[in-house]
Amino acid sequence: MKKYFQFDELGTTYRREVIGGLTTFLSMAYILFVNPTTLSMSSIPDLPAEMRMDPGAVFTATAIAAAIGSLLMGLLAKYPIALAPGMGLNAFFSFTVVLTMGVPWQTALSGVLVSGLIFTLLTLSGLREKIINSIPAELKFAVGAGIGLFITFIGFQNAGIIVNNDATLVGLGDLSNPQTLLAIFGVVLTIILMVRGVKGGIFYGMLITAIIGMFFNQIDVPDKIVGSIPSLAPTFGQAFMNLDQIFTIQMLVVILTFLFVDFFDTAGTLVAVANQAGLMKENKLPRGGKALFADSAATVVGSILGTSTTTSYIESSAGVAAGARSGFASVVTAVLFLLALFFSPLLGVITPAVTAPALIIVGILMVSSLGKIDWERFEIAVPAFLIIITMPLAYSIATGIAIGFIFYPITMALKGRAKEIHPIMYGLFVVFVLYFIFIL
Repeated sequence: MKKYFQFDELGTTYRREVIGGLTTFLSMAYILFVNPTTLSMSSIPDLPAEMRMDPGAVFTATAIAAAIGSLLMGLLAKYPIALAPGMGLNAFFSFTVVLTMGVPWQTALSGVLVSGLIFTLLTLSGLREKIINSIPAELKFAVGAGIGLFITFIGFQNAGIIVNNDATLVGLGDLSNPQTLLAIFGVVLTIILMVRGVKGGIFYGMLITAIIGMFFNQIDVPDKIVGSIPSLAPTFGQAFMNLDQIFTIQMLVVILTFLFVDFFDTAGTLVAVANQAGLMKENKLPRGGKALFADSAATVVGSILGTSTTTSYIESSAGVAAGARSGFASVVTAVLFLLALFFSPLLGVITPAVTAPALIIVGILMVSSLGKIDWERFEIAVPAFLIIITMPLAYSIATGIAIGFIFYPITMALKGRAKEIHPIMYGLFVVFVLYFIFIL
């Protein structure tokens, strides 16, 4: 096992990988509850029942899709990157495709299935890997830093430290709110553990924060340990039932959006986490094709089970920060998602106040890549900065990448360095411009 996952080469141990896999799971366990809530649109009153997906079935589909995707990533690509139905894409699925466009959720699942199959073909052809490897190193560093700011922003929001403000868009939240105070406690505690060099400090910070939350009645103590597994019957196989409904301009736009967002969110996540773990080799992603195949295959499986697009999770960076370096950590995360099917009542203690500190601290770790960007070269500084700043402000990893990749060939050409630009980067320039014109 150690030899297969290259423990000696990566300087890791079973303990580090288990703690890393567990930390990743805890950081993304919220999706087990957020995804069913989103896809069932429980926050929207007075919707016809046929527009809502069954939340129990979505819960089970979410856990199984995450387990299969993470297992494939761990065993095939050997990366410490976990997968699950993506945030943002699930909201697009429900509130744009189903609610606004009026597309039945069954047909929307067919769209997810087709996008996953297209992704698989692109991956097997090697095109996806070539695109990622053609991206300049400094733009990859910018992507990592931008994602760091983005997840820190999400952490601040989840903690209630930063809230909506109609006058200034965002502002400081109510710091006297007990949930916010609990999150702040978690941030301070985790910082102390990290500064003191405690291995797995992020994980222990989350664990202690959850215990403190229960002690002060800010987190409900589970009334039972084991719960029954909801049936998949309401959603399983529905993606096959409406394939004949996807041949419309409307569904073509939907499928292209699924493709676009998943492609570049995944690319950004793989590059950022691989950089953080020190796994990039000469600006290339070793076994990148296998990592991308795991991602696309998970989307296909997830759509058949009954959930929106499954993608690589940036929360994996929390596991890397806790020590994970190999695919064994992803295998651990996969097993925990399967166990979550049986112990779902215990997951109620993993609240936003518990996960927010991990996201904030990981963001601090990820922006270290800023130092690897040559800010003295303005033709590089412009696209790099736009990537970094747009991700949190537009609330989208893909949008940040798109804007930066549009400006890169422009600034490089104006500097007289057009011949240094990889042909694929010119192709991406055209793709992103067309995306903003016709799709966004």
